Amino acid sequence: MTRVAVLDDYQRRAHAYADWSDLGPSVQVEFHHSPIPADELIPVLSRYDVLVLMRERTALPRGILEHLPKLRLVVTTGMRNLALDVAYLHERGVVVSGTTGVAAAGGVPVTVEVAWALILALLKRVTVEDRALREGTWQLGLPRTLAGATLGLAGLGRLGAAMVPVADLFGMSVIAWSENLSPQRAGEVGAQRVDKPELLARSDVLSIHLLLSERTRGLFGAGELALMKPTAVLINTSRGPIVDEDALIGALETGAIAGAGLDVFDQEPLPPDHPLLGAPNTVLLPHLGYVDEPTFRAWYRQAVEDIAAFLQGEPIRQLTS
Repeated sequence: MTRVAVLDDYQRRAHAYADWSDLGPSVQVEFHHSPIPADELIPVLSRYDVLVLMRERTALPRGILEHLPKLRLVVTTGMRNLALDVAYLHERGVVVSGTTGVAAAGGVPVTVEVAWALILALLKRVTVEDRALREGTWQLGLPRTLAGATLGLAGLGRLGAAMVPVADLFGMSVIAWSENLSPQRAGEVGAQRVDKPELLARSDVLSIHLLLSERTRGLFGAGELALMKPTAVLINTSRGPIVDEDALIGALETGAIAGAGLDVFDQEPLPPDHPLLGAPNTVLLPHLGYVDEPTFRAWYRQAVEDIAAFLQGEPIRQLTS
């Protein structure tokens, strides 16, 4: 019997979104709907031959993986997982496969939709006015206009570039920065390349679209936030640790910036007593930037394909790093 664990199926969709019975009667699939506490990972996961991961919801460093002797295959949704020690698994001879998802049929990527939802919720005071209205107050404050404002983009890759046409429709000017961004690349997508201090000083909306790495971890700390306008808002749909969380909370509490829209956090799920939940002028979402039905259906269907191919001795969609 081959035992398969599908982890972090928060919304209980994995079972219905793929035909796991295709794997045959000799494969037993178990679905874990809640996060497994860190101190229980080894005793729980050591029972399985195959793990199916939903993105980076559960971190599996070497210190965990080396205590999973039965493990033969790890499938991660997406083709990259920074929370998984792929190099160590390769050393052990464990196969790591990924999923490619489904190409969007026009429009903008889901993460960009979420970024704009956060921007509009903050500047148009959607959550604040909704709450006030339900409590009996009509028109608590003044919404802000996007036309004429400056959108600053930290990162101008696929997602950052997809922010630009939407900003144009709203009549915003767009500036951008990243370490390797050239003026030519910025111009090609309709943005102006600036240096980092200018990005911070000029942005009315600063939206982060960078990959998390040792270089970008803590990239926006207290010193950077102090350069922003007190009327500016920060949007993060990338990864939580790119922004120093304590510094951000301090900036919100002191009014150094006007607000923050966050879809990502240092710790996910966010603990119920986390200080961000009480921070002023925030709109918080539970990492919805990659969550939609077509993507989930494609990922879980391809996870079944990955497992079947592995069991037949012909692994597919293997990760090299």
